[in-house]
Amino acid sequence: MDLNTISSYRHAHTRDDLALAPGERIVAGGTWFFSEPQVDATGVVDITGMGWSDVEDLPDGGLRVAATCPVATLASLPERPEWRAQPLFFQCATALLASFKIWNVATVGGNICRSFAAASMVSLAVALDAEALIWPPTGGERRVPVAELVTGNGTNTLGPAEVLRAIDFPGYALRARTGMRKIALAELGRSGAVVTGRVDEDGTAVFGITAATGWPTVLRYPTLPDAEVLRADIDSAPGYYTDPLGSADWRRAVSAVLADEIRAELAADPGRGW
Repeated sequence: MDLNTISSYRHAHTRDDLALAPGERIVAGGTWFFSEPQVDATGVVDITGMGWSDVEDLPDGGLRVAATCPVATLASLPERPEWRAQPLFFQCATALLASFKIWNVATVGGNICRSFAAASMVSLAVALDAEALIWPPTGGERRVPVAELVTGNGTNTLGPAEVLRAIDFPGYALRARTGMRKIALAELGRSGAVVTGRVDEDGTAVFGITAATGWPTVLRYPTLPDAEVLRADIDSAPGYYTDPLGSADWRRAVSAVLADEIRAELAADPGRGW
């Protein structure tokens, strides 16, 4: 895409470089930004030169993923036996409708910042209680669960000139048992519903619904719920929407079916070894 409104392109190397001039926009992979007209943008600030490590271990056994980490890098991390939830990295990445070329350029942070309903990295972050580490332009930092960062299909709570620095996945969630399902109306179509389920070491159960709802839906239970309770909660959840890729009623119905499959899968695995 020729962006004929763009007159400047610069690389950020320090936090001071993230101060934006009027009309400047921040990009990492840029796979969305360069795919369609950006009539309100006049300059680009590329943050891939900030020198952030793609991934870093956290003290609690969790994982920090830089906003500039390519989706392909996260999906192909070496296996860590203590992270029972690690298969979700690849599983959720496959919910991104993209070629291998996009996988290797698109970034985890960029996918989350776009905040589309079917954003695969939002699905992953919601499934594992990930927090967004955000740099405000005035200095310091703030944190917010990714499930609360995204407010609608393409909208979020990021303020002007705020930068997503990293996504932190807590250790307790990475050690959990998990399941994931997705569905689309076409074999290679955008996801119409992505459902994840997780059972933590203390027995707490968490189900996440994305793509089917305009913003993430998170259902939490002290123990794995029975089928009737789970279905009722999914049926009554707000935010199901209709577009050319699926009706609201269809998204609601398939979300309930997929969640019950995950519930049964998790119930059949009692978590031996915990």
